Amino acid sequence: MTLKTVGIHHITAFVGDAQQNVDFYAGILGLRLVKRTINFDAPEVYHLYFGDEIGHPGTIITFFPWPMGHKGRVGGGQVGVTTYAVPPCSMDFWEQRLRAYEIPAEKHRRFDEVYLTFTDYDDLRLELVERAEGPQSTWSTAGVPIDKAIKGFGGAVLYSAAPTSTAQALAHTLGLQRVSEEHGLIRFSSAGDIGNIIDLKADPVGYGAGGSGTVHHIAWRAKDDEEQLQWREHVQSHGFQPTPVQDRQYFNAVYFREAGGILFEIATDPPGFAVDEAVAALGEKLMLPAWYEPHRRQIESNLAPFVVRDPEVRRR
Repeated sequence: MTLKTVGIHHITAFVGDAQQNVDFYAGILGLRLVKRTINFDAPEVYHLYFGDEIGHPGTIITFFPWPMGHKGRVGGGQVGVTTYAVPPCSMDFWEQRLRAYEIPAEKHRRFDEVYLTFTDYDDLRLELVERAEGPQSTWSTAGVPIDKAIKGFGGAVLYSAAPTSTAQALAHTLGLQRVSEEHGLIRFSSAGDIGNIIDLKADPVGYGAGGSGTVHHIAWRAKDDEEQLQWREHVQSHGFQPTPVQDRQYFNAVYFREAGGILFEIATDPPGFAVDEAVAALGEKLMLPAWYEPHRRQIESNLAPFVVRDPEVRRR
């Protein structure tokens, strides 16, 4: 069986303040906070998930907010830029919206597409691109109408310390197709209609340092648990050292680091974020896996409260 991922499942990053993080992604970008939980490996830290109405794979960006953490440095071994897809004819809306919130943004062209680039409050690098492919979001909030709403990931720009090796992993391990190259970037695509375009810097990039404002890992989609086990075998057969399957409550995960330093994950599409709360109530309260429930009081006491709100618009 030939395995090919259909694209990005989720991207996970480090940030500082949780309220600031929610203000930006829910308040300004208009994504839905679909889950507030904890880092299962460090329960004193939130794990916040943002996406479309139910957090479909390919729409999910997740964060570890750590106010006491240090500032990171973007570089090799990381996702350098996270790309979001928006509907055609919506770029003017987003340019005006970012300007209203005093978020500096610039336009540039890459592979015959126009991108609007900016950073969040923690200097995480983001960009918007108009794409017709992929389903329209059904989530509308914070002044973002449905016909302008972010659909999910357009893709990502990868910074590798060993791009030749990373290109091999993308093409021969993950099954992405190498489709074009220009201006120092190599473009890959998958069969999916969202989260499917990956641009890789062709020249080596000096290693970055993890911390606030950097991406921790990028996850690729597996359709179910059975396929994930096939992926684990497949990854191992290509010379990588995958972890055992990790239960992440809303998906199962297998991790491995490719030779360019980027941490990859293979994540299952199911069971999704409605496994422990109703769709209408997603993200409203702190959800813990069963093994942490006996410690709920202590865990909650270590987490700063936050609210989903519309941040103040400073119009010039």
